[in-house]
Amino acid sequence: MVLLTEHMLFYASEKYPGEHEYTKYITEHGGSYNAYTSSETTNFFFDVNVDNFEEALDRFAQFFIKPLMSQDAVLREIKAVDSEHKKNLLSDGWRMYQLQKHLASKDHPYHKFSTGSWETLETKPKVRGLDIRLELLKFYENYSANLMHLVVYGKESLDCIQGLVERMFSDIKNTDQRSFKCPSHPLSEEHLQLLVKALPIEEGDYLRIIWPIIPSIQFYKEGPCRYLSHLIGHEGEGSIFHIIKELGWAMNLMAGESTDSNEYSFFSVSMRLTDAGHEHMEDIVGLIFKYLHLLKEDGVHEWIFNELVAINEMEFHYQDKVHPINYVMHTVSTMRLFPPEEWLVGAALPSKYAPQRINMILDQLSPETVRIFWESKKFEGSTSSAEPWYNTPYSVENVTPSVIQQWIKKAPTEKLHLPKSNIFIPKDLSLKEVHEKVIFPTVLRKSPLSQLWYKPDMLFSTPKVHIIIDFHCPLSSHSPEAVVATELFVELLVDYLNAYAYDAQIAGLFYSIYLTSAGFQVSLGGYNDKMRVLLNAILVQIANFEVKPNRFSALKETSVKDYQNFNFRQPYSQASYYVSLILEDKRWPVAEKLEALSKLESDSFAKFVPHLLSKTFLECYVQGNIEPSEAKSVVEEIENTIFNAPNSLFKSMSPSEYLTKRIVMLENELKCYYQTEGLNQKNENSSVIQYIQVHQDDAILNIKLELFSLIASQPAFNQLRTVEQLGYITSLSMRFDYGVLALQVVIQSTVKDPSYLDGRVDEFFKMFESKIYELSDKDFKRNVKSLIDSKLEKFKNLWEESHFYWGEIEAGTLKFDRVESEVALLRELKKEEFIEYFDQYIKVDAPQRRTLSVQVFGGNHSAEFKKAIAEADPPKMYRVTDIFGFKRSRPLYSSLKGGPGRITMD
Repeated sequence: MVLLTEHMLFYASEKYPGEHEYTKYITEHGGSYNAYTSSETTNFFFDVNVDNFEEALDRFAQFFIKPLMSQDAVLREIKAVDSEHKKNLLSDGWRMYQLQKHLASKDHPYHKFSTGSWETLETKPKVRGLDIRLELLKFYENYSANLMHLVVYGKESLDCIQGLVERMFSDIKNTDQRSFKCPSHPLSEEHLQLLVKALPIEEGDYLRIIWPIIPSIQFYKEGPCRYLSHLIGHEGEGSIFHIIKELGWAMNLMAGESTDSNEYSFFSVSMRLTDAGHEHMEDIVGLIFKYLHLLKEDGVHEWIFNELVAINEMEFHYQDKVHPINYVMHTVSTMRLFPPEEWLVGAALPSKYAPQRINMILDQLSPETVRIFWESKKFEGSTSSAEPWYNTPYSVENVTPSVIQQWIKKAPTEKLHLPKSNIFIPKDLSLKEVHEKVIFPTVLRKSPLSQLWYKPDMLFSTPKVHIIIDFHCPLSSHSPEAVVATELFVELLVDYLNAYAYDAQIAGLFYSIYLTSAGFQVSLGGYNDKMRVLLNAILVQIANFEVKPNRFSALKETSVKDYQNFNFRQPYSQASYYVSLILEDKRWPVAEKLEALSKLESDSFAKFVPHLLSKTFLECYVQGNIEPSEAKSVVEEIENTIFNAPNSLFKSMSPSEYLTKRIVMLENELKCYYQTEGLNQKNENSSVIQYIQVHQDDAILNIKLELFSLIASQPAFNQLRTVEQLGYITSLSMRFDYGVLALQVVIQSTVKDPSYLDGRVDEFFKMFESKIYELSDKDFKRNVKSLIDSKLEKFKNLWEESHFYWGEIEAGTLKFDRVESEVALLRELKKEEFIEYFDQYIKVDAPQRRTLSVQVFGGNHSAEFKKAIAEADPPKMYRVTDIFGFKRSRPLYSSLKGGPGRITMD
């Protein structure tokens, strides 16, 4: 009922009776909206272009004054909630969460089904003689002003905003409802000392050790769970994770409190196990309790608490500005939990050293109250029960404290110890002086080995820097074998660095190493003071890479399972993969990569790595609180470590070997379509993606496509999801593939097959023609202004700005003034030009319309699939049966990298 009420408030109100008038207004004026429901609260939020804020706020306020809940709309939204539930039926995250709730006191709200379905909102209420609309209206009475909190973020003065709020929200009724409070804790004695073995959908073993605790929100100034999660979840030497990782038993570990209630809470330690770890589950649990015993014996350390306080204070003081929608969403959630003077801080700054509080929570992490949830495919055939909502098979065993003591005795004997002081906490937070105003990135240094782009921080005045190093390795992607070996190389680098670099992340210095289409990238961001210490460690690890057979085996095993789990992705995600596979000229199928990975052995992998690195070029980007001379010095250090070290595996690359990713050009006035069965036929959902390829990056064409997407996205959602009820996942959006722009419509559905869905997308475009042709001058100008306002929104932080500029460099477009040039073109755009563009590229029979329809048939539509593949091609349609033959037969768009007038590496 709670979720359905949340959904219904978006529909219409007495003052704004048009269905989805609120969402239409927000979308058309450059904004976004959403809501979420947790155990005790529902949070509604939106953002919108500044000039439209007052009208949007009034529409929002009407949710809580006089919403309309028509019988027809209620029925449609029940179907939408049911569609959302069906999407989640085969999601292990939802399944395991509900299983934890299921094994709780039946009379406690925590035990209940957490979303909704056709059965709970339509079938069962009817059997009981209930009118669901009347029940909704009764439940809506809980929306009382005395239980609500509001955050409004705008450019107007506080007095002006206060006036708006008083005028628009004063009519919300105050029925003096009592705040909902859960009755104590949801777990009784029978729900403790349990070992629960559960059968997941996906490959992979997971272990969660959970204890009920007193919510630490009651002690937010002391922060006991922060202290404990820092130590129990630490990944440096001497930690639980470091030991079980070195033993080859686990791939990750997370520890901390989870709750959204003031009345109850849980502390959990969770991890992904290897096959060897599955065999040593008891040893792992024993080691965790061994570490908890160490924490009790060693006592609470004030220096550790003070170190965390210093990091938290620094993080709070230098926090990056976030988007207003995220700010209001977070702030309003703190208001019911903290006194007014703490609303902007919340629990971010624990400052009171209280060892007794820490010991109190530590004492609650005991064998007497533990719950162990263990997920594995190996439990197939050995479970005895099924959770009723998701039908998750499971079995339960008792684990007494004496059994835990036996596990502790046989746990690994490796030395557990507390972490040392953090060397990455910055000491110098001063700002560098910028001697020359630099608006856009410039090439600061160039050599046969690398190229450096540089931009100082001109906007944010923060002691942070962002460094990106793109390793362009042309031998990384010429075969499925090369791709999976490069992927494993990257994963091993991260694995080797983890114990040392973990402290850097705690201290606000983040790094990632990830695969790209032509090699791999290293990205570092955070306080500049200790950045070079971390960078040097990463470079040394790359330059001196060695294959450790035990870690190779563990990561290969996990990667194989991840590839196998592709079969369990949502059908719309599988459809998106097929679109990319058809369009990209150098992309290898998942099945071929899985086969190559399965055959990869450590000795052949060790031979591949020098081959991979034997041809390399580095494209570097440095932005932030760093002077030009230091940026040059950083790249010189990179070159010296990577290329000039003794016995270096790295060799320079000639310009002719530079790889580019190119996109297949579809044919005008022809719809290509690819039909396939979903890889998991137990999933009832089917999906279609209709991809309309429009043009390569071009300023005037870009703005016309963006304008159409702005105008059409909400009507498409309203028609296909709300009116036709085709499926919960429905969207119209723009898509970018290596400089080629397109529209795509995505629908996932259990009620209709993909061929039917594709036809409905065509019908939407035909219906929408009249909307475009009848667009008034006033509406056209309003939409243009909304797009301009969205484009002129300033970067919120250093990372947003640097990702924009790096995106231009990486794509090869180098349009650093893209925003300004496109805004100038928008100001001159005429409605007739826009309509001409629609007629030329987008409408169903447009002469330059190039369409690809990918259709994934789920378990509900296997008969429709058999019928569809037997049918002959209709006129102006081409069935793709051989993806690679099709790609070879089509021309490719040119690459934007290294084109005329662009900087190249020679």
